[in-house]
Amino acid sequence: MTKHIVLIGNPNSGKTSLFNALTGLNQKISNLPGTTIDKKSGYFTHSGKQIEVVDLPGTYSIHPKGEDEFITIEYLLQNDKHPIDLIVFVADAGNLSRNLLLYTQVADLGYPTVIALNMTDLARRKGIDIDVNALSAELGVIVCSINAREEVGINELKQAIIKTEQAYQTVFFEKSSEEVQTLPIKNYRDYLEKHLENLKTKDAISLEKNQKELGQDTISRYKKIDGIVEKTIKKTNGVKAFMTERIDNVLLHPVYGFIAFYTTLFILFQLIFKVSDYPMSWIESFFGFASERLKEILPEHPASALLTDGVLPGIGGVVVFLPQIIILFALIAILEDSGYMTRVSFITDRLMRKFGLNGKSVVPLIGGMACAIPSIMSTRNIENKKDRLITILVTPLMSCSARLPVYTLLVSLLMKTDKDALFDSRGLILLGLYLLGFFVALLFAFIFKLILKQKQKSYFVLELPDYRKPRLKNILLTVKEKAGDFVFNAGKIIVIVSIILWFLASYGPGNSFNDIDKKYASYQGDNKALLIQSEKLEVSYAGHLGKMLEPVIEPIGYDWKIGIALITSFAAREVFVGTIATIYSVGDAEDEQTLTEVLSKQKRADGSLLYGVPTILSLLIFYAFAMQCFSTLAVTYRETRSIKWPIVQFVYMSAFAYVMSWVVFQVFK
Repeated sequence: MTKHIVLIGNPNSGKTSLFNALTGLNQKISNLPGTTIDKKSGYFTHSGKQIEVVDLPGTYSIHPKGEDEFITIEYLLQNDKHPIDLIVFVADAGNLSRNLLLYTQVADLGYPTVIALNMTDLARRKGIDIDVNALSAELGVIVCSINAREEVGINELKQAIIKTEQAYQTVFFEKSSEEVQTLPIKNYRDYLEKHLENLKTKDAISLEKNQKELGQDTISRYKKIDGIVEKTIKKTNGVKAFMTERIDNVLLHPVYGFIAFYTTLFILFQLIFKVSDYPMSWIESFFGFASERLKEILPEHPASALLTDGVLPGIGGVVVFLPQIIILFALIAILEDSGYMTRVSFITDRLMRKFGLNGKSVVPLIGGMACAIPSIMSTRNIENKKDRLITILVTPLMSCSARLPVYTLLVSLLMKTDKDALFDSRGLILLGLYLLGFFVALLFAFIFKLILKQKQKSYFVLELPDYRKPRLKNILLTVKEKAGDFVFNAGKIIVIVSIILWFLASYGPGNSFNDIDKKYASYQGDNKALLIQSEKLEVSYAGHLGKMLEPVIEPIGYDWKIGIALITSFAAREVFVGTIATIYSVGDAEDEQTLTEVLSKQKRADGSLLYGVPTILSLLIFYAFAMQCFSTLAVTYRETRSIKWPIVQFVYMSAFAYVMSWVVFQVFK
């Protein structure tokens, strides 16, 4: 029979590390609070017994405030829907007193419990030495000293999990003791169930009464916890705390902290271009070579043309940006794993509050540089509902990894590469685009702050984790996951879009294609094939679609070909590059040219460059602000439980993108 255990603990106590060590699964682990967005489950076998492990979102208290805490508390209270044989309480040894508050609350629900005392090595470096045997005796449960990151003590913990049976139960406050008679809450489980019901019905009078009782209950618990901590902890002079304090004196400084943050971003975007130039050129050359060789080998057939002029250019146009995606995610993973990202939340809290957000909003916003979808889900740890809603609405304005291929293509058209220069000007423009998204997100956050009416008090409590050496395994895992997601998920969309687009660009209504063949039957010029391809594309189904959109997009500097790419990129932003590559492959592209070389030669009817400075800047602004990700809208709907907010999100972002693109094009043309 399977034994069902649940991992409970404060945020950043190492639950996910322990979950991975127990089950062998590879979940994202970050050195910042709130990484576990929803519950995860896995299995391991020990002593011939199968164990199911459920990892719940971290919480500081069993009294829920945020959405993530609701997930944890409801799971614990609804054990009639899922069996819970054992609680493994994961405690950070360096913050034992605070961690034990949650433990006492969980213990009083009556579950058998084992304590996994994690990060004891870091605690000793901070000058905290815990007598594990004494702690076990005081609490009446098995306490195992572990290091989940290094998988130290995991086997002993597994043995304790097997040993602790259902009959082995303990509570912190015995119901029959004199101690519990002084508490305002006598039956903890019943009380919490009523409290959750009051939260759902928003019974203001009952909630106010509950808050007072919970406050008194917490004070009573800490009185008893303080006595236990005094008996079990010996403090010495620690090196770790001293070093952390010295570093934080700089990184948390109101002036130096921001300088360090912007310097970090500057280096990050310089590396994205400097390091990726060579592998990008290799990938681009490979796809160009493959397409040309296949054209020579394969017979003339629509299926051959679909492969060489549709699928390959579409995929190659996006895969070429994979080195930049890898560099971006690797650097972000290093910043997260080191503990620096949490410091960024801390120093920006004061700035955020002026715009209707708080420091906890920074984690989703910075996460939006990777992908808005998990970032929006991570807003569940923002207790204030108004702050959370505003964060959800503005997070997609942060430039995600899907925008990176579009930015890179357009910035490379705008600025020539100077590999000998100390600083890459393209990196500066890319940094500017990311900062632009951040400041516009603040602008709309302020607007929503004025529009949305809610009087719930906002507060900001955040644990600053210790600095740690980033783990290579975790960085590689993050890169593998994100790069794989980019290639395969985006690849599926690109293949589908490329096939549809190739068909729309290769066929047209009526006899339009035959009429063009007849028109050029007697033409003997060298560019005959090029002219035929170009005119056929214009009268194709794709051409008609682009022409229909052209009157709307012409004021912002786009022609019908760009219009086709705008339509397809609403499936996913990065599809823009694949679409452009496919269009010019079946259109008027010449052999053995890179996409940037082809685009730089495109001209308007009046002879001016199509991809000149005004159009490129207009496109950069449009893709920086437009909502072109249906998956993000779907997650917004799921998290807000209302169709209203995805509609608001789509309308305000798209309208703002169009207006600002028009302004930029009119100014620079």
